[in-house]
Amino acid sequence: MTSLIDQLSPEARNAPESGIVEVFNAGWGREDLIPLWAGEGDLPTPAFICDAAKASLDRGETFYTYQRGIPQLREALATYHSDLYGRPFTPERFFVTGSGMQSIQLAVQAVSGAGQEVIVPSPTWPNITAAVEIHGAHAVRVPMRQSDSGWQLHLDDIEAAITPRTSALFLNSPCNPTGWVADRQLLKDFVALARKHDLWIIADEIYALFYYGDGRRAPSFYDVAEEEDRILFVNSMSKNWAMTGWRIGWISAPPILGQVIENLVQYSTSGVPSYSQWGAVAALSEGHDFLKEQVARAERGRYCVVEGLRQIDRVNIQAPEGAFYLFFSIDGVEDTRQFALDLVRQTGVGLAPGTAFGVGGENHLRLCYARRTDHLETAIDRINSWLTAI
Repeated sequence: MTSLIDQLSPEARNAPESGIVEVFNAGWGREDLIPLWAGEGDLPTPAFICDAAKASLDRGETFYTYQRGIPQLREALATYHSDLYGRPFTPERFFVTGSGMQSIQLAVQAVSGAGQEVIVPSPTWPNITAAVEIHGAHAVRVPMRQSDSGWQLHLDDIEAAITPRTSALFLNSPCNPTGWVADRQLLKDFVALARKHDLWIIADEIYALFYYGDGRRAPSFYDVAEEEDRILFVNSMSKNWAMTGWRIGWISAPPILGQVIENLVQYSTSGVPSYSQWGAVAALSEGHDFLKEQVARAERGRYCVVEGLRQIDRVNIQAPEGAFYLFFSIDGVEDTRQFALDLVRQTGVGLAPGTAFGVGGENHLRLCYARRTDHLETAIDRINSWLTAI
């Protein structure tokens, strides 16, 4: 008798298990747990954001609402972008989604279909390639190169992967998990490559403010692209404003695509709850000081883990240029999946195995340092003690 699983679609059957969640499940419930596996900090959402959501509930705003997002949030997004990128943005560019993950899913649906290909530099956050594959397209992973100066993306490698089936290029910068940041020239070249081959770009710049170079933010496609370029920006409230559990994000796109994106929202979630959106309005409008503290906290965490782990002889580190992850390797550790499972079970330190991030990441581990430094220092001590013992 054919099993029920065999009767599912190939895309559903082949959806990969998350290597990050596997470690999460192995360590969950430990009282001494230091969870550095996920892409979130340890601060709860600030009270001013929660209060705005509560006020919305108190007003009885529990009904269906605008599919593109409430006007106040789209206006707040336009104001936020105008300030950050130094040029005017209109609210018509912005479409509210039920998380950054849904932004990625809808962008992939908009620009690719069954039998088509989306090129994704690797190592990368596994949900990106999974979103492409579940949709029925094929994620073509192009390995980044690693040298003594850090990770690098070569445009020749990207162009060599383009075929007649390629519909889009995906770029995440600053990058999860490597911390690599595309410079302005590379972004400009990436846009030129997309124009040359008539391709879309899906731009994930969620970590733009977590940048350790000169300037307030990382270089952006907004700095080099024209309005008519085929670029969909995907983003989220999660990282900047400690709102991972709120599941709210946005897409920035040419306004002419508005009805198409609205339709995709309608046939997936039918919109985002009003109270979540009012929380996002408060975050964007009143969260300037909190944003500064978030970035400063990440900078302190980065210094702590880079300097701390460099004291361990077997650990190989390149300081990240952006985001809030350290992607490092340990001499003698080849099976990072098993290493991460053993580490969390025996020490309570949760790291994400590099095997979860695809080609090029297999021998690495990812540590999220957007946390209080005493927890990070304890984690480093435990890792050092455990490596000494094994």
